[in-house]
Amino acid sequence: MILPFLWIDTFADRVFSGNPAGVVPLAHWLPDDVMQQIACENGLAETAFFVRTSADRFHLRWFTPAIEIDLCGHATLAAAFALFNQLGQAGHRVVFDSRSGPLPVALMDDGLIELNFPATPPTPGADAAATRAVAAALGQTPRWLGHSKFDLFAVLPDAASVRAVRPDLAQVAAAGRRGLIVTAPGGEDCDFVSRFFAPQSGVPEDPVTGSAHCALAPYWAARIGKTVLQARQVSARGGRLCCTVAGDRVKIAGRAVLYLRGELNV
Repeated sequence: MILPFLWIDTFADRVFSGNPAGVVPLAHWLPDDVMQQIACENGLAETAFFVRTSADRFHLRWFTPAIEIDLCGHATLAAAFALFNQLGQAGHRVVFDSRSGPLPVALMDDGLIELNFPATPPTPGADAAATRAVAAALGQTPRWLGHSKFDLFAVLPDAASVRAVRPDLAQVAAAGRRGLIVTAPGGEDCDFVSRFFAPQSGVPEDPVTGSAHCALAPYWAARIGKTVLQARQVSARGGRLCCTVAGDRVKIAGRAVLYLRGELNV
């Protein structure tokens, strides 16, 4: 079976930056184990698979090298970029149906692609075992520790502290949940910074994590008093995101670039 495949760098305006994602457009669903094997073979943080259900609507699923996940921002951005820029999708809006409900996506006039995701604001506190594991993983006690729908959420004093984190990934995995968000106030060029670690999901460090900003944007909006925020994920590859908090939704906008287009032989 020959399948189209696109490798797209997301939340980036040049290749070799942002977060790479695989995109596999399908005419119909493959067996789950085959999609999981493709994602494992690709070795990217996520591979997105989608099937068209109408002119502007698609069913979308995401796989890490290890598991299928409930929500993924950068691979959704990659799928939308592929449709609008490589696969001839008409118009400027599509909707992806997913495990996390309908996800509207818009191609903006300036070339940004805006994702409309459910907000997952963090709540304070974590159980004692998770608290100990996070402190051990980071080598310090966070200024604030909570959890969102998917992840643990740790606030550090400043951006330099976030950049300096070299986590004990075994302790991150022991903390449970999908992964660990580490964040702090930003500087002159952004409102906040973050990093994301998810070894328990097959992703030691995710370069840019759109879905984490469903928790990050509401948290920082409440503290800064702004609904439109500029964010930077300060991984080695790095990425920039513009986030807008709109009630129980978070709009996350970014750019993407094509790195590779080819075929899978499975």
